[in-house]
Amino acid sequence: MILRDATVDDAAALAAIYGHHVLHGLGTFEETPPGADEMIGRLGAVQARGLPYLVAQTDRVIGFAYATPFRLRAAYRYTVEDSIYVAPDQRGLGVGKRLVGEVMQRCEALGLRQMIAIVGDSANAASIGLHRSLGFELKGVMPSVGFKHGRWVDIVWMQRQLNRGDAGPPSAPGLDLAGA
Repeated sequence: MILRDATVDDAAALAAIYGHHVLHGLGTFEETPPGADEMIGRLGAVQARGLPYLVAQTDRVIGFAYATPFRLRAAYRYTVEDSIYVAPDQRGLGVGKRLVGEVMQRCEALGLRQMIAIVGDSANAASIGLHRSLGFELKGVMPSVGFKHGRWVDIVWMQRQLNRGDAGPPSAPGLDLAGA
C-alpha cells in the first residue's frame, strides 16, 4: 500500500468509497452520495488551502483522508478537522490509521496546533478506536443531532494536539481563512 496525494483522476474512486458510507453508514450525515464531479470540487477546495488530501492505493484506491479548517473564523486558523473513509472490504486492516497518521504529520509540518475528529455515531467503535490509537482524546458526545437511516444519531467529539498544542503561541501563520 502506498499513500499519495489525491488527484482528479481519483474522483470516481473517492465517490465510490464515500458513496458507500453515505448510503450504508453513519460516519457521515450526508444522505445523497456526491458524484465524481462534486468530489473533484471538494478535493480542489482542500488542496487550495494547502491542506493534505491523501489516498491509500494498492492495485486501486482503497481509502482516503484529508484535513479541512475546523471553523472559518480567524481564531480557528490553527485547528483542523480530519475525515477518513476506507473501502468496505479494506476496513480493519490499518488503512485508516496510516492515512490519518500521515494527515496529522502533514498538518504538523504546516504549523497547525489542534486536530478535531467529529465521529458520527457513538457506536462507531472502529473510528473511535482509530482516533484513540493516534492519541485523540474524547471531549464529548452530542446526542441526537442527526437523523439518518430512520433513527437519531449522535456525534462524538475527539481532539488531539499537534506540535506543542496550546503550550505557547504558534510560530506559523496558520491557515488562510480569508474570504471564507
